[in-house]
Parts: sequence; C-alpha cells; structure tokens
Amino acid sequence: QVQLVESGGGLVQAGGSLRLSCAASGRTFSNYAVYWFRQAPGKEREFVAAITWSGGNTYYADSVKGRFTISRDNAKNTVYLQKNSLKPEDTAVYLCAARRGTVLLGTGLVYDYWGQGTQVTVSS
Repeated sequence: QVQLVESGGGLVQAGGSLRLSCAASGRTFSNYAVYWFRQAPGKEREFVAAITWSGGNTYYADSVKGRFTISRDNAKNTVYLQKNSLKPEDTAVYLCAARRGTVLLGTGLVYDYWGQGTQVTVSS
C-alpha cells in the first residue's frame, strides 16, 4: 500500500513562491505517474500538473504554464511542485495523486492513490 502526504502549503503574498512536496511511504513509487490537482472552495477539482515515473515528460494546465514546475526524486519517493509568481486565484487545497503507468490526461480517470491535501492561500 502506498500513502501520499503533501506538505509545503501555507500563506504567501501574490508574486511569491512555494514548493509543495508529495512524499510516498509504504513502498517505492516505481512505475507510477504522479499528478497534482487543486480544489478551491465551491469549485470542482482542477488538474494542475503531471509527471511520468522517469521524470522525462511533464504536463501542465494552461493556467499554470510558465509559473509552476513539477519534478520528482525517485530515490526519495518524492514529487515536487515549484510554484512561482503566485496569484490569488491559485488559492486552493493542492492534492497529489498517483496512477500506474504513463501519464493520461482527461476526465473520468481513476487514480490509485490520493493524498490528503495541503492548503495554499495567496493574498493580494
């Protein structure tokens, strides 16, 4: 069984930066693609970024391209989301999820594991 734990959230001023971490425990994260989502109060969950197991391919929502960077350190079973030039509209609970195999993007997909989320609040 894999457990995912997000960390690194907090309160930050607009224009600032945060680095979120998604750490896996229980066993190795080998062959799992990892995704970041976010969910703001009263809104549906939104895809943010994804990365393949090898780290060789990354994917981003249009709303965060050029500002967010996803990476992973498989030796530490950890995926990171570097968030720069933060905007108030980035305020949300950020969750990581894992799914076996290559990255797939779209609606209606099922993920093998979810973290509990970490709150990010960006003040104007």
